[in-house]
Amino acid sequence: MNDEQMIDCPEDSQQLTRLRAIMHRLRAPGGCPWDAEQTHESLLPNLIEEAYETVDTIRRGDWEHLKEELGDLLLQVVFHSELAEEAGRYNFDDVARIVSDKLVRRHPHVYGDSAVTDTDGVLSQWDAIKRQEKGDEEEPYLHNTGKGLPAMLRASKLQKKAAKVGFDWPDDAGVIDKIREELSEVEEELESGDRERLGSEIGDLLFSVVNLARRHKLDPEILLESTNVKFETRFHAVDQSLQAEGKDLSSATLDEMEQRWQQAK
Repeated sequence: MNDEQMIDCPEDSQQLTRLRAIMHRLRAPGGCPWDAEQTHESLLPNLIEEAYETVDTIRRGDWEHLKEELGDLLLQVVFHSELAEEAGRYNFDDVARIVSDKLVRRHPHVYGDSAVTDTDGVLSQWDAIKRQEKGDEEEPYLHNTGKGLPAMLRASKLQKKAAKVGFDWPDDAGVIDKIREELSEVEEELESGDRERLGSEIGDLLFSVVNLARRHKLDPEILLESTNVKFETRFHAVDQSLQAEGKDLSSATLDEMEQRWQQAK
């Protein structure tokens, strides 16, 4: 089938080919003006947004909606692959091939003769193969770790990798002491009035809290988002309670809002 015939193709096994044909048509002359104007750079907000919307759907356990969000995320991969093909760099097949080759290469316990049988062994083996592939044994150990990730996720990834070579607290007590130490330093800088040093100390405090989450295999990004949702829900309840009494947020006192906050909890 040519691209035009693929547009309405109903066969399940051809849907990825159909998606690529649609994308190609949208970018072609006479297609969609918006799609035709896009670049790798202009699509970055979409890529990030779709990834986070997919994460949110999984957190909420909305499995039916997840299907749509995964489709939106897949579209971003297809879109960027189309742009690369137009530039003569590579195409979607090359993208799929490189990840398929990587999966086979990094799973010698499945596709080769490695004797690894547990999760820790698999992860250690994966890291060793990855370092060998990239030829970066001579690079600093944390070179490019988590590059491009949001800061909180990157902090966790940096800490996790450092812990693999023994750079970690022996128990939670050390982490808690570190959090208290960093909090004390924040308090000192609050009194000093030095905003730059205050910011640095707050960053250290956040890093230490992330470390506590990491040690317990908790994702700090997910934890913070859960708290965001909780805050939003409770604050909405405060707003609703005030409205029920003919008041609004702008005219309510802090004590009135705090009272309703405690009720919402």
